[in-house]
Amino acid sequence: MRLLFDESVPYRLRKALPNHAIRTVVEMGWGGTKNGKLLVLASESFDAIITVDNNLEYQQKLTTLPVAVVLLSAKSNELEELLPLVGDLELVLSSLQPKSFIRVGT
Repeated sequence: MRLLFDESVPYRLRKALPNHAIRTVVEMGWGGTKNGKLLVLASESFDAIITVDNNLEYQQKLTTLPVAVVLLSAKSNELEELLPLVGDLELVLSSLQPKSFIRVGT
């Protein structure tokens, strides 16, 4: 699956997801892009965007998402807090529907 890591997701998390093609917002040259525009850009090249931004679901109209969004919900966005979510994330990704919003974690 083609995944885009939002700026708040540690890039080192990609090592825990070796079966996916992963790029970061910064690698794409989209650093600082507002969420609405970022979702549109992501929809052109990615199957899903992975974020830890808890506010995203309240800032965007989820019924009209241009791309699937997976929110990793943990105490912080530190790699050590996100690694335990990888198993559930893989399950979600295996059946992820386009233009959906899924929360993984607490």
